[in-house]
Amino acid sequence: MSAPGTFPAQMAIGQSTGRWRLYVAIYGIPGSQWPEYVFDGAAVPSVQDRSRALDALGYTFTDTPEWAWSEDYAPGDDPAQPVSLIASAQVREVAS
Repeated sequence: MSAPGTFPAQMAIGQSTGRWRLYVAIYGIPGSQWPEYVFDGAAVPSVQDRSRALDALGYTFTDTPEWAWSEDYAPGDDPAQPVSLIASAQVREVAS
């Protein structure tokens, strides 16, 4: 769970689009309404690109721009299947 006033930002590659998608998960709001940014191309966005995307969404890192990476497996946990990589970082909304 995030600290009060902070939210988890996550980034993953879309299985159907092949493009990286960064979104801010806001509890109590349906995922279809979360702020999101879709990057062009399939290359992993740089830390600077991710920072600019968060800025465009009105968020900033809570501390340092560190991203934690994890693997997610397809249903059935077949080790022969490719894994999905998910990056996450804690962010806060920028005061307007």
